[in-house]
Amino acid sequence: MICARCHHFAAAPGATLCHRCLGDSPEPVPPFGSTPGRWLRSPVGLGWATVVLLGVVVAADLFSVWADFLQYDAMGALADGETGAAAFRRADRADRMLGVAGGAQVGSLVACGIVYLTWFQRVRANAQVFDPLGQSKSPGWAIGGWFVPVVNLWYPRRITLDIWDASSPWGTTRSHTLVNAWWTLWLAALVADPLATPGDDVQGAARLRDGALQLILSDSLDISAAVLAILVVVRLTRMQHEKAMAGTAPAAL
Repeated sequence: MICARCHHFAAAPGATLCHRCLGDSPEPVPPFGSTPGRWLRSPVGLGWATVVLLGVVVAADLFSVWADFLQYDAMGALADGETGAAAFRRADRADRMLGVAGGAQVGSLVACGIVYLTWFQRVRANAQVFDPLGQSKSPGWAIGGWFVPVVNLWYPRRITLDIWDASSPWGTTRSHTLVNAWWTLWLAALVADPLATPGDDVQGAARLRDGALQLILSDSLDISAAVLAILVVVRLTRMQHEKAMAGTAPAAL
């Protein structure tokens, strides 16, 4: 456990504070001692906050899938020739639900993105302490890599793998399968999202029905990517916490 006061050193055995904060040691040795001026900071709190907000993203996407099915059903009925007042009420309700779902998705994604990037920057900084020579990208890319066109297709994955390797137990490297699966689904969702469109009334009910199917596919990919992102955050946070608790690398390594 990281010291509850300074968040720099491991807590003393049986305590919540480090030796320095307890007054046992006036000047402890910096953790891992590999990068002067850098300290480990616990990613646990940010990790759990990120997991919760990713869960909110999943919930918003599930609501959107339900709205997509409402749209598909309503437009399918109109395309099949239904013209009664009930059919048009269903279409209006589906349209309203799509609007609500879109707002929920945007809001949850923005909130989650802010916290996720804060967590990502934290674990990147910790990776610099664990293995400063193993980081192929400068610290600024932990944030910028998500927004710079073209490089955002692979920089975040590369940075995540560097962090993953640095956070693995001393002398070992854990499989990259989870990270690669998450990134594949993330890219698939990025590609599918601009292709999915609910259409408009001018295009007719049949086109609107087809657009609803595209939205269902896009939202389903978003859900899958978010679920794997939760697993990545949980696993990486746990790896860093366990490595910090293990202390410095054994001399044999």
